[in-house]
Amino acid sequence: MSNNDDTAESSYSGEIDPEIAELIGVDDAQDSSERPDFADLFASDADSGSGPEANLSRDTFPEITRLEGPPRSFFKDKSFYKTALGGEGEPAKRFHAQLAQFLNAEDPQDRSLYRGRVISAFWNLAESIALKSHTDLPEAKRVVLRYGAVVPTLISAEQRDMLHRIVFDDQIGEPVYYLDEWLQKIARGQITPSATDEVRVSKRDPGARIAAQLDKARGHRDTQFGLLSAKLAELDDAEAQLGNAVKQLVTRERHPTYSNIRLGYGPEQRAQLSAINALVRQIGAIDKETEKLYEQLERATKQLDALEEQAKEAGVEQRNVDVGAVRQEFATVRQMAKLCVGRQGNHMPVLMKQYFRSRIGEIGTRENVVIQMAAVEAIDPGVFKRTFKRQTSRIVPHVIIIACYGDTGVCWEPFERFNRATSRGRIAIPMFPKDLRTAVIRALGDLRWQVAKEKAQHYWMEEGLTGHYYQWFNGAGRRGDVRESFLQDYLSWIAKESEGTQKLDREVRGIFWREIPFAQNIKDNLKNRGFVYSELYKKDKNREASDGY
Repeated sequence: MSNNDDTAESSYSGEIDPEIAELIGVDDAQDSSERPDFADLFASDADSGSGPEANLSRDTFPEITRLEGPPRSFFKDKSFYKTALGGEGEPAKRFHAQLAQFLNAEDPQDRSLYRGRVISAFWNLAESIALKSHTDLPEAKRVVLRYGAVVPTLISAEQRDMLHRIVFDDQIGEPVYYLDEWLQKIARGQITPSATDEVRVSKRDPGARIAAQLDKARGHRDTQFGLLSAKLAELDDAEAQLGNAVKQLVTRERHPTYSNIRLGYGPEQRAQLSAINALVRQIGAIDKETEKLYEQLERATKQLDALEEQAKEAGVEQRNVDVGAVRQEFATVRQMAKLCVGRQGNHMPVLMKQYFRSRIGEIGTRENVVIQMAAVEAIDPGVFKRTFKRQTSRIVPHVIIIACYGDTGVCWEPFERFNRATSRGRIAIPMFPKDLRTAVIRALGDLRWQVAKEKAQHYWMEEGLTGHYYQWFNGAGRRGDVRESFLQDYLSWIAKESEGTQKLDREVRGIFWREIPFAQNIKDNLKNRGFVYSELYKKDKNREASDGY
């Protein structure tokens, strides 16, 4: 994928492919009576709470057994372009006109001008489609949002076939979404909108004040629910351990001489007695904590119910479909796309053949993204771990796959504003990057940085991962963005240092070894890969021996 768009686009002669011309109705050879009628094509059609809790019981990603699904055929539909733009009114008219001018332009300056207009027109068209996300969108409109594909013949036959073979519906059950799926969940209130710059609530607007209180109350209730879910999962695990210990205890062998009677406890079974006693005490302690968490959840729920009743009396109703929230979320996603692409990147949002590869394994499908996240977690097992009130949970963030040519993933927010304990953060992954692994590693590195920074709050330059790294960055006389420097080092940590290739500064390696530790099997392997790793490994053992680790 090239960031030099003019070079890539120079392959166009200025004449439109006959198939495209037929689809968009600008073929000069075509009889005017056969061209699509704007009134038919663009006429407006009649309009045909809190997100789910993070599943804290999972400790790994599911194994991905297939990258392809049953082939679909949306691009084979001769009415694809008409269906995609149909009913979208003025945004569709403008996109139609700007795309025709762009594809017909021969002068490089004109082409650059029309290219900018196509970009703007596409986002307006996509927003128009997004505002209908609460409905069951036609497949062609979903494809526009999901892949950025509007005109099938702007991509090759091989690429169309590849897109047809991507698994269309979610078969994994992880919080990884294509854009059309994400906006639908926002529209239906199944996921809360992403954070934006806060707007001060007017004291003279009681409705806005009650709505803000409702958001906080929901966040508090969600926090209590998540903590309780994690504690119950801990109880289930302890009960399973107790069951196994008891099973081993009661399985006594028969006496070798007197076969009709059993032996007493052997050394291993006597060891189970102390294990059972410890488990019983642990279960008793968990049960007491569970009882308190149930009480806290009940209080939080009653408080939320009271506020909802107050909101109802004040006329502040919660709508099932919030078009305003979708509009705001779409604007946020557009900003995510800009961050993924970067200032010097290719911001063309329309899918075109010269900008992406034709192999499913090289693009950001749901399955590929999960595979890459699982690979990072195998190296950095704490990447999704979050500790709150001495309770550590594995919380995978929401992942939004955006159809753009960006080269890097980004973390938009590490967790929701009113539920820092158990809510999922949000990261964005470009669907068509140069290297998907790099994009995912950088996104998870960004998540690491932002979670650590939020945890340290005002002391982020002094404490924890961000504090130690910042102090090294400052002391080493580095210039530029400290976060960007961290992301580059995290990429080297995961991709190179985990394999024994020394790329980092000695002090940075020490910080990462302590703050972002590798999985134990990787540490065990690295200790034999050089003096620097051997020394870090010895320091680990010394800390463990002194209980200071």
